[in-house]
Amino acid sequence: MKPVAAKPNLRNQQRVDVATEVRIEKTDGNWLDCKVSNISRTGIMILCDQEAVRKLVPGQKTPAPGNWISVTATFSVPVVAHQPVSVIAGGNIVHMRRIARDQFQLGVQFTEFEGNGFEYVNNYVSKLLSAPTP
Repeated sequence: MKPVAAKPNLRNQQRVDVATEVRIEKTDGNWLDCKVSNISRTGIMILCDQEAVRKLVPGQKTPAPGNWISVTATFSVPVVAHQPVSVIAGGNIVHMRRIARDQFQLGVQFTEFEGNGFEYVNNYVSKLLSAPTP
């Protein structure tokens, strides 16, 4: 029998499905509003159309490792019921996938948070992961 090397776990954080708005701002100051499809402690997956991808991803090609696209993501998470707080997180677009004719997923990996942003995201993800599934 031939030994098989273990594959690294590229998704080391559990993700939870969410449906919320996110503003993605590029380093040149231009911004777009998109939707978040899932979130983890280390990043978000956003959904956007081809026009948004044209503006965010030069050449519409998945960024190569080390040549990530720097962005700032601004979105809200509820800390307590009916009291959302705004999270501002710096990050990099590290993944792109076309999922339909005019729909794409962009993976944003967080690199830094303003203020208590990480705590808000961490608590929100923990709460969603511990919630009973329907």
